[in-house]
Amino acid sequence: MRHHNLSRRGVLQLLLGATGAAGMSILTNPGRTRPIRMNQKASNPPLARIDGVKETIWGRTIDDPYRWMENPNDADWQPYMERQAAHARAVLDAIPGRDKLAARVKSLSAEVPRPRKIIPRGGKIFYENRPKSTNNFKLYVRDGIKQPERLLIDPSTLDQGDSHVSIDWWMPSPDGRYVVAGLSKGGSENSVLHIFDLSTNTFLSERIDRVEDGDNQGLSWLPDSSGFFYNRLANENKPGDLNYRLDSAAFLHRLHSDPSKDRLILKRGLYPEFTGTPEEYPSVDTDVNSDYVVASFVGGVRNYNSFFVARRDDLLSGRPRWLQVCDLDDEIQKVVLAADMLYLLSTKGAPNAKVLRTSASKPDLATAMLVVPESSVVIETIAIAKDGLYIKDMLGGYSGIRRLEVDGTLQRIELPFEGSLQELSTNPMEPGAWFIGESWLVPPSCYWFDPGSNLVSVVPLIERPGIDGSGYEVIRSVAIARDGTKVPMSIIARRGLKHDGSNPTLVDAYGAYQISSTPWFFNGRLLAFLEQGGVYVTAHVRGGGEYGSRWWKAGLKRTKANTWRDLIDCCQSLIKAGWTSPQHLAISGASAGGITVGRAMTERPDLFAAVISNVGVSNTLRGEFEENGPGNIDEFGTVKDRDGFTGLLGMDSYHAVNDKTTYPAVLLTTGINDSRVSPWQVAKMAARLMQAGSQVGAPANPVLLRVDFKAGHGSGTRRQRDEEEADTFAFVLWRTGHPRFQPRGR
Repeated sequence: MRHHNLSRRGVLQLLLGATGAAGMSILTNPGRTRPIRMNQKASNPPLARIDGVKETIWGRTIDDPYRWMENPNDADWQPYMERQAAHARAVLDAIPGRDKLAARVKSLSAEVPRPRKIIPRGGKIFYENRPKSTNNFKLYVRDGIKQPERLLIDPSTLDQGDSHVSIDWWMPSPDGRYVVAGLSKGGSENSVLHIFDLSTNTFLSERIDRVEDGDNQGLSWLPDSSGFFYNRLANENKPGDLNYRLDSAAFLHRLHSDPSKDRLILKRGLYPEFTGTPEEYPSVDTDVNSDYVVASFVGGVRNYNSFFVARRDDLLSGRPRWLQVCDLDDEIQKVVLAADMLYLLSTKGAPNAKVLRTSASKPDLATAMLVVPESSVVIETIAIAKDGLYIKDMLGGYSGIRRLEVDGTLQRIELPFEGSLQELSTNPMEPGAWFIGESWLVPPSCYWFDPGSNLVSVVPLIERPGIDGSGYEVIRSVAIARDGTKVPMSIIARRGLKHDGSNPTLVDAYGAYQISSTPWFFNGRLLAFLEQGGVYVTAHVRGGGEYGSRWWKAGLKRTKANTWRDLIDCCQSLIKAGWTSPQHLAISGASAGGITVGRAMTERPDLFAAVISNVGVSNTLRGEFEENGPGNIDEFGTVKDRDGFTGLLGMDSYHAVNDKTTYPAVLLTTGINDSRVSPWQVAKMAARLMQAGSQVGAPANPVLLRVDFKAGHGSGTRRQRDEEEADTFAFVLWRTGHPRFQPRGR
């Protein structure tokens, strides 16, 4: 599910006070499950108990045979997950060639450092990186590009027992002296806020729990670095509850003060201008050069929000005079504060987006100046620097960058590669822009645009990997969907590979939230699959953001069928071109991509040899009743209205499974601490497929439920990811007929 709307999972407890290195206390998360007993016998797992519910919704009878799995306290839940995990582990480990492939995956990923974010502040460069051969991300700082690296936060020193601690998010202060960071255990993403003091190289004593995804959900420093605004979940709610994310509030924390006395800044009903809904979270943003703040109640995954502005001193004194900048109908996706100006990213009448400018002291959308008009490329986001406004563009899955200079000149910046830009970052006090760039065969590197030289250059913050991808090529292709729409595809394969229909091919698709599927290097792991003659394809299906809001809306709610049918049509195009054939074809999708692959499989089970659904949404009809569900209604709909129910049922893979139907081999994965897509969604889908397969006359294709009891929404460490990718590639090569991965006698 979408990353800026991450909810927590289960009945995990928050325990503050466990002390780590440098006096650091972390979130202790014992979980509600026992670690899997890997020595238990891995016999074929029995079919799950059928103890469901029949209900009538809008005149339609819905049979939900595995509703009991939604109760984490059911006595059968834990044993079911353990036995499924043991069975999947035994089957995957028995695939010939799997261990050798896993060793290759591990050696490749060990060679590739993985930077994740760069932020310039106070003359320093802060960056997050997972260095070569290490297992987790760490936070570093340099006093300049050519200055030595200094390690600030290493979560591996805080690991407890067999569970890891991760940095979920972080944000440095304007003067560069402090860093606020959220840390959590076991992939739960249930962050506890810590404050690191660079002058003493230690953490301050204050700790604040229930601060999730802080840098995306309202964490903003005061200009003088004396404190920060942040969003916190309500104290009375418990992880796993449906209302856990409801009615959060924004607070102000002053450094070296007791968090229990933090001042309430914004919540629903505090001011008459902010009515809000329980699902929305209040956010307050500042700028080091401005006397104003921008506030909003952000609607979960909603792309548009209403925004207000007020003088910062008035807010701090408790007497803010809120001026409304825009309403939901104005389709403003982002507001950037720059001194006495507001830059507005708008899709109103401009599906590819435009940029407007108005006054912070007297905002008026009706008279706002158009400073960047809509064009053929999509504007994804904007960021302010001392020398102007930087614009991150998107076209068909590939990124670009422009700069609106102070004098109004719009400049296109030449990039040294064709791929994706991650984490565009600027500083209002400094010129230039920082970003992480990579492509399918270009390893991730840190880049800086210097407006003085007008050049983009690689910044040597990380090591260069010793991996050679010159024997492979990237082909940008197009499939014609059944309604005539051109759907882009990115194909990665060995140079000169024959088009005889025999190549093991893995096609990945997502298609939700206006998030684009952009090129990324897979930490080199993908080469292990390509070396086996595999073909990897990304289908840039509708529902994503590759062509802006029109592309997203063409795969939204009642139009969601376009998403999985685009995938089907892309696969048929690959078959027609000779890349592969149904017996050699696999599809994969993660999170919301579970809808895409699940419905492609249930609609065309004959087209695929294997299906991979990683932490995939499978039971959309029940999605709004899980912890992360209310915030996702804007994307998928609600059963509370007839159209919403019809759309949700249409995209529900679990309910689309038919008895006595032969489905492809399926590998479903989940992390027991997943807070975004509840493990019961994945477990119910596995149970339903197994039950349908049991009624097929011939032996059914395998259905494996891979459960990681030390992970959440995706594997957190390099080691965990290596194992998951090795399992995925081995499963695909086995089921698509690769001779080195076939059991004897087959």
